[in-house]
Amino acid sequence: MVDQTLAKYRALHIACNNAGIGGPLAPTREYPIDGWEKVIGINLSGVSYGMRYQTPAMLATGGGAIVNIDSMLGQAGTKSAPAYVASKHSVVGLTKAAALEYATQNIRINSVGPGYIKTPLVTNTLDAATLKVIEGMHPMGRLGSITEIAELVQWLSSEKASFVTGAYYNADGGYLAQ
Repeated sequence: MVDQTLAKYRALHIACNNAGIGGPLAPTREYPIDGWEKVIGINLSGVSYGMRYQTPAMLATGGGAIVNIDSMLGQAGTKSAPAYVASKHSVVGLTKAAALEYATQNIRINSVGPGYIKTPLVTNTLDAATLKVIEGMHPMGRLGSITEIAELVQWLSSEKASFVTGAYYNADGGYLAQ
């Protein structure tokens, strides 16, 4: 992707690493090893690999901004999802480490931790009763929207956030405030 971007636009100034899966649900002691490896591979290693190729491209053209999409569970825990929680906590740490490494080189790196967002994955796979329960987990009493997350990513990618790096921004309808 980075090579294609450079070929077409001759520079990379903004990147957003946004891929993740929930994985199996099971207690930590019973969690399937193949499930663990898949979740960690996509949710954590995917972000790391993205930054591995994005940062040199940004350095070559004067800098930029990277936003890693995390989760509210990058700051909290939940039962029966140890791989997901571990991967998302790790993305927060990876973001902070990389932000420190590139802070003096004009690359800002931040992460966003959404709560449950109204996406087809959520609305097409959960029944109405389950959706009601999930909405109730958020003090605002609703799911977030894709646009609300995109607006935060856009701000973090803009010059308006020029003094922001190494930060984690939760956009979770108040979930973490509880």
